[in-house]
Amino acid sequence: MFQDFAYLIILLPIIAFVLTLFFGKKLPANGGILSVLAVFSAFVISAGILIEIYPSGCVEQSWHWFAILNFGILIDPLAAVMLCMVSFVSFLIHVYSVGYMAHDRAKPRYFAETALFTTAMLGVALSDNILQFFIFWELVGLCSYLLIGFWYRKPTAAAAAKKAFLVTRVGDVLFLAGIIILYLNIRDFQVPDEAYLLQFQTMFAAIGHIPSGQLTVITLLFFGGAIGKSGQFPLHIWLPDAMEGPTTVSALIHAATMVTAGVYLVARTFPIFLASPDALTVVAYIGGFTAIFAATMGLVMNDIKRVLAYSTVSQLGYMMLALGTGIAIGSEVVGVSMFHLINHAFFKALLFLCAGSVIHGLGRQDLRQMGGAFSKMKITAITMLIASLALTGIPPTSGFFSKDAIIEGTYEYGVHTGNMVLYAMAIIAALLTSIYIFRLWFMTFTGKPRTDYHAHESPPSMTVPLIILAILALVFGLVAHGAFGGFLEHTYPEHLIDGAAAIGGHHLATEKAHPPTVLFYMPIIVGVLGFVISWLIYNKRVINMSSIVSKRNPIYKLLLNRYYQQKIYIEFIAITIVYRVFAMFGEFIDRRIIDGIIDGISYVIITIGEIIRRMQTGVVQHYVAFVVAGVVILIFLLQGGIL
Repeated sequence: MFQDFAYLIILLPIIAFVLTLFFGKKLPANGGILSVLAVFSAFVISAGILIEIYPSGCVEQSWHWFAILNFGILIDPLAAVMLCMVSFVSFLIHVYSVGYMAHDRAKPRYFAETALFTTAMLGVALSDNILQFFIFWELVGLCSYLLIGFWYRKPTAAAAAKKAFLVTRVGDVLFLAGIIILYLNIRDFQVPDEAYLLQFQTMFAAIGHIPSGQLTVITLLFFGGAIGKSGQFPLHIWLPDAMEGPTTVSALIHAATMVTAGVYLVARTFPIFLASPDALTVVAYIGGFTAIFAATMGLVMNDIKRVLAYSTVSQLGYMMLALGTGIAIGSEVVGVSMFHLINHAFFKALLFLCAGSVIHGLGRQDLRQMGGAFSKMKITAITMLIASLALTGIPPTSGFFSKDAIIEGTYEYGVHTGNMVLYAMAIIAALLTSIYIFRLWFMTFTGKPRTDYHAHESPPSMTVPLIILAILALVFGLVAHGAFGGFLEHTYPEHLIDGAAAIGGHHLATEKAHPPTVLFYMPIIVGVLGFVISWLIYNKRVINMSSIVSKRNPIYKLLLNRYYQQKIYIEFIAITIVYRVFAMFGEFIDRRIIDGIIDGISYVIITIGEIIRRMQTGVVQHYVAFVVAGVVILIFLLQGGIL
């Protein structure tokens, strides 16, 4: 029943977008109520579909759109889970926004853009072919540009929006190049109609017809697109600056929409990645490095939203790391990474909305100006503590089950390949995560206020979503961890995964490698250790941080300046290399080609003019001779049949 109305999942938020954009000022809450209802309706349909296809099932509907593309809807376990997460978290953020944006004059534009943003991400989840996927993917990028720059009169917001748009375009160009190369490699594959050529099922069936070198290039280009959208190194630099938009936008981007798109792309095209082990290895190591790299910067950031931004980059690295271990484990990693993505959506949305509540209640965004807010903001403090525990992976929170599964997967990968580097990366990132998130919590809610402010709890429209998300962050993992992975395993048939692995020339592990007891409890140990370190430093003040947190400390200075990425990317790469190369190329084109053509034409004209000038002697006999010679030449041409 619900499957027949799947198209409404996209259509209803689009209708809300149009009505709110044009008639928002005349609608209740300036369009906020309409957007809430539209997104909630999308969630109800999504949940209904999930229930209908559980525990296994796949539904695909396609409509012929134009010559090279079918507009299709693909509903399988992966899509159904993604639809429910996006629509539900977006619904709660929209409810929260009604109170949070109550005094903003541009509410109609805000709710129109968030409805369109949700539409775009739902479209990504529902797409049954890679070209349609790319169209909605681009719409996600456009909406992020509009929402990051929502307060466009603020120079930093406008700059952050442009930065996000341009950096993610780099990844999008790579993704599009991958689609083109894929099409060129499978265009001769037998299908009923060319419009079906780029459907995911056709792509997977054609993997064996693509040369291995081309397959590696395609998957790396796809991953380039994922790096841009999901803020992975080296295209992560836009994500922390995306905090310039409203906090609710940050929650939407970091939990339910844009940054999850890259992980979803790799999960959706996983059989292609599995057929290219080199590319999957790159995914694993980029993810592991990003998880640690971003976490180190989260240790020293003082802006509450920026700490959470680096946390998102780090956790997305965790998900990529999980997908990369599929080279040894197989499609099971899709379930593990998506399980962490869903859990992350709950606790990261909760963290950002709690941050918004803190900013709303304290009028501060700098952690150094906070402190002692627990007594005045108990709901916000407790729900944020739950989210922090979930992020750290402390049992029985939802984060424990998914993070533990990822770390166990890296251990299995290590046993299978003899390389424990990824396992070490996962453990180090887990420790750093625990330290920076509890640093944030202790600096915000414990001790004495470090500035003069009058804290107050947020209204129910803001605290109720916090409570709902806190409950999910506590119990979802406990309830769903058993069934979740098994359900998502139905996304790809076993013969497809085995075939892709065979094409890649590697064998999947047939038995699970159970780590020793100490290693089994390692995620909990490092989580608790990080909590204790933060408690001793930021609550008990056992360690004097003044000497450590000093700009004379080279390590602190390096982290505070974010490894000087701004200087490297702008001053070195953009200006020194790219600008100079383009300048030299432009100078060559201008001086050698354009000026050469102009100078050459003028030289020819001057030369011809000089020859003609010399013929103008003023002597009548010369003119008569020219006429006679011309007549003789004309006679020869006529006799020869040339004229």
